[in-house]
Amino acid sequence: MTRPGVYLDRSDCDLAAFEALIAQPLLPGAVPRAAEVLGKVPVYDMAVCGADLEDPVARRGLLAEWAWVLGDGPGVFVQRAAVPEPEVIDAVTALYLRVIEQERAAGAGGADHFAASGANDRIWNSLQKLCLAEPALFVRYFGAPAIAGAAEAWLGPGFQMTAQVNLVRPGGAAQEAHRDYHLGFQTEESALRYPVHVHTLSPYLTLQGGIAHGPTPVESGPTQLLPWSQQFAAGYLAYRDPAFRAVFEASCVQIPLEKGDALFFNPALFHAAGANRCADIQRLVNLMQVSSAFGRAMEALDRDAMARAVYPHLQRMAAEGQLRPAQVAAAIACTAEGYPFPSNLDTDPPLGGLAPESQAALMTRALAEGQSLEAFAAALDAHGARRAP
Repeated sequence: MTRPGVYLDRSDCDLAAFEALIAQPLLPGAVPRAAEVLGKVPVYDMAVCGADLEDPVARRGLLAEWAWVLGDGPGVFVQRAAVPEPEVIDAVTALYLRVIEQERAAGAGGADHFAASGANDRIWNSLQKLCLAEPALFVRYFGAPAIAGAAEAWLGPGFQMTAQVNLVRPGGAAQEAHRDYHLGFQTEESALRYPVHVHTLSPYLTLQGGIAHGPTPVESGPTQLLPWSQQFAAGYLAYRDPAFRAVFEASCVQIPLEKGDALFFNPALFHAAGANRCADIQRLVNLMQVSSAFGRAMEALDRDAMARAVYPHLQRMAAEGQLRPAQVAAAIACTAEGYPFPSNLDTDPPLGGLAPESQAALMTRALAEGQSLEAFAAALDAHGARRAP
């Protein structure tokens, strides 16, 4: 018998409780540093409160407010003029548009997560591509104290920044409501295998954000947001439920942005990119996916070498009946890399699913298919080459 409360199941997706959760208001007194509140989303004018980031005492107060908003508050906030120099945004936009054309010409497609079909382009690893192409421009763009402050407010120091450009042209379709990395990128079957405390932990490991590269009115499809939804414990199961998605569609809000504005939200917040209904606006947003410094193992291991060493023995011992399937699975789990991220999503994209194939999944498949050691080694070589930055 399973101990109650340790694992979630579909019965935990209580729609009435969810509706009560998202109905709560945001009182302006809870966010005293915000310039205004729009649709339960606090908006901060960085021209006014940005100076707080330069003073240690005031900085801690501002970051504490942002941390409360992301966790116990509505789960999302906006920074006006987070990147205050329009000419910097324009120069970065021009570079990213060149990258899009170069990658399209080379036949590289930016496979998207969760997106319905539409007229959109994606640049994976836009952070590194900007940095290596124009280092001085990179410094002016990402050297924004507002962005670093938001990341530190949720994740603490030592955070790991990544970014991916999303360009949605007129007619680009909306996404479906979802949650984000980590558990948001799992299938429902996989998410059910994680105990409830991991569902609680996952949102504390990453922060989602985006920098608007031009005017982004509601008609152009800025992110649809459902304030307070990050607090729903069974949300990594519920977001796939049509009834919950219907509540999302009826209750979500969209905040118009201007060039240089930034939006940050808890990765467990129900959200979705909106449809671009404008005839003349290409909605370009540089999406930030920031990770905690703590999401790493203590030791550096050569798991590729370990997998090659173990594979023939697993194959032989299983064939001779020395190992049960559960023992094979346990040995693989302690040998190979069981998580598909991080990877080079240009060459190892999440085609046909939410994530690329992990090393452990590759090893499991090779054993099931009866691949020789030579064939498995070649598959590992190809897998490693796809993942290399």
